[in-house]
Amino acid sequence: MPSSPSRPLQGVLFVVAAVALFACFDAGVKVASALAPVGVVVWARYLFQVGVTAVTVLPRRGRALLRTERPGLQLLRGLCLLSLSVLAFFSLQVMPVGEFTAIVMLTPLLITLLAALTLGERISAWRWLLLAGGMAGALIVIRPKGEAHDLGWAALLPLGLVVSNALFQIITSRLARTEDPTTTHFYTGLTGALLTSVALPWSWQPLSPAGWALLALLGALSSSGHFLLILGYMRARAATLTPFLYFQIVFATLVGWIWFDHAPDAMTLVGIAVIAGCGVAGTWLASRATPAAEPALPARRCSA
Repeated sequence: MPSSPSRPLQGVLFVVAAVALFACFDAGVKVASALAPVGVVVWARYLFQVGVTAVTVLPRRGRALLRTERPGLQLLRGLCLLSLSVLAFFSLQVMPVGEFTAIVMLTPLLITLLAALTLGERISAWRWLLLAGGMAGALIVIRPKGEAHDLGWAALLPLGLVVSNALFQIITSRLARTEDPTTTHFYTGLTGALLTSVALPWSWQPLSPAGWALLALLGALSSSGHFLLILGYMRARAATLTPFLYFQIVFATLVGWIWFDHAPDAMTLVGIAVIAGCGVAGTWLASRATPAAEPALPARRCSA
């Protein structure tokens, strides 16, 4: 990775393309969850990840791919991502893609809160205000919308996902100090694949060729999106790129509107705008407080 990224326009284009793929991935998950049990969909997603990593990296790296100094944290990261995936799939069964994505975008704000509580990081009054604003935007999005659209307890699912995602990001930051990223990626996929394989007999359901093709497409969308993110962060600083992650809300809303006819009402659009505005403003404040030589860690969207 270049030590000083200097192609910001290319980086922005890669990141925007990545979040567009993530929005399509979420829409595909919504379709897949109607065709197959959640356990089968999650199992296929992790099998694809660990399989691609093993085929492309293991022949070159050999046993070096398996070396880790933090096996406990590797396992915990895998458990966090697995819980994130399950919550995402259940959430997308009952929520429009745009609203779901907007709530997931609370993750960077929650990371700010966790950094203050667990790492002793000092948070300015403005950032606390933005954190409260983002939560208010989420409450607007998930508010009861009448009997036909009242999600009830299901509205809490994406909020649980946000907590899992924030913990996942913090653990990832810790592992990045000592672990090879490919090794971390492999162990995360392996953890999910093993645990979902154990549970597979209780959720197994034969799929049609079209169903298997859809699961393969989901794996390709997720892997391609993460690859484009890497390319983006190789070309521009995190502080430059992070605001563009919020374009995923726009793509998700459009995909949900076109594909599922989920047209957001005026208040939902207000809530989405509040979340996106607070997130972008929080990123700007974080970039001003971070020394130029140490760009802020990217609050990357973690695809389920």
